[in-house]
Amino acid sequence: MFSYNPLILRGALQERELLDRLFHILFKVVHEIPTSNEKETTEALVRSRKLISEASFKAAAISGALALPAGPLGWLTILPDLAAIWRLQAQMVADIGAVFGKQGKLTEESMIYCLFRHATAQVMRDFVTRMGQRVVVQRGSLRAAENVLETIGIKLVHRVARGGLWRLLPAIGALAVAAYAYYDTEQVGQTAIEFFSKDIELK
Repeated sequence: MFSYNPLILRGALQERELLDRLFHILFKVVHEIPTSNEKETTEALVRSRKLISEASFKAAAISGALALPAGPLGWLTILPDLAAIWRLQAQMVADIGAVFGKQGKLTEESMIYCLFRHATAQVMRDFVTRMGQRVVVQRGSLRAAENVLETIGIKLVHRVARGGLWRLLPAIGALAVAAYAYYDTEQVGQTAIEFFSKDIELK
């Protein structure tokens, strides 16, 4: 009975549309792995922490600025915000891989792992297995990557819906969104350090 309610149907269609757009952005980010100008260094941990700090402040600035418009206009900035943050984080991951001398180990699977392990750890088990000082990356099919990204997208849709409420609040909402972007980027960076500091085996 409820499935034929026009409001419920419209809500389901809007969620599907948001998921499709999120999936498109996600797939593009992980498929177009960025290059890095960073060089391998014996001080990889120190350099990585600096890269994380710089990227986290940039992420906070981007998200905070895009969250300033209040009301319906604020909702329109959500997807551009996510796209900008994910690209920034992907570049940070590539840079951290480079300073550890392991940029050649950065595959679509390992990029997905670094970007989203802290948010969706259960989903990542099919991609990366940690064994002491070694991590094994399973090179899956394109369809397998799409399935994982869609699962991540579904989780993100609900997070976006909750986070979008902050955009209805001027100033305070922008600060909250900026703080989360900083935290999220920092978590991605920590995952990248843990990943690239170990021996990596691609299967």
